[in-house]
Amino acid sequence: MTGPDGAPSAAGTAVVEPWDVPGRAWYARDVHDVARDLLGAYLTRRSGDGDVTLRITEVEAYDGERDPGSHAFRGRTERNRAMFGDPGRLYVYRHLGLHHCVNVVTGPVGLASAVLLRAGEVVEGTGLARARRTAAGRCDSDRQIARGPARLAVALDLDLRLYGAELTDPVGTLVLHRPAGASRPAIASGPRVGVSGDGGDGTLYPWRYWLTDDPTVSPYRRVSARAR
Repeated sequence: MTGPDGAPSAAGTAVVEPWDVPGRAWYARDVHDVARDLLGAYLTRRSGDGDVTLRITEVEAYDGERDPGSHAFRGRTERNRAMFGDPGRLYVYRHLGLHHCVNVVTGPVGLASAVLLRAGEVVEGTGLARARRTAAGRCDSDRQIARGPARLAVALDLDLRLYGAELTDPVGTLVLHRPAGASRPAIASGPRVGVSGDGGDGTLYPWRYWLTDDPTVSPYRRVSARAR
């Protein structure tokens, strides 16, 4: 069920109208400000199969060439070129050849900062999102549908076809919308997941942000992994 502007109006989900689709200037800010403001925002994916909307509950900030955990730490490549481009677009990559991860490009053009979408609550199109997840693997409950970056990508059918996709078009294939005038929800922060070396130091880089006590936030696992 949707509101008058195509925004979600799901039972049990606190929403405020009217809805605001941020323009490019909203994304052209400090990566941490955008990361925190993405929490509680809604992302809608439109497709021939139907629409799926989720409320973003967990993200990670990556600060480009100043951040040893970022894909852009060593400069521009063909893979990460979207990070250096217009804010308000998607940077999508395939992790270890197994699954896709979805990032929102932020900051001024050329600075390569981005926010990884780690988890969300599906509030519209739950049946379609769950069918996609079940086809790709086990899905025990609705809270697990988009609980983790790979699951989120599957639930919204986001892959390399959406590399560089625009988020600021209200009638586009992919659109981010927020309750206009909404206050920032309660947020917690901590170390990023699966980042090795200095970038994985939660004392230096406590750059994972999530909605406090939300059941769809993914569990933290300290693992040795290549820098993203």
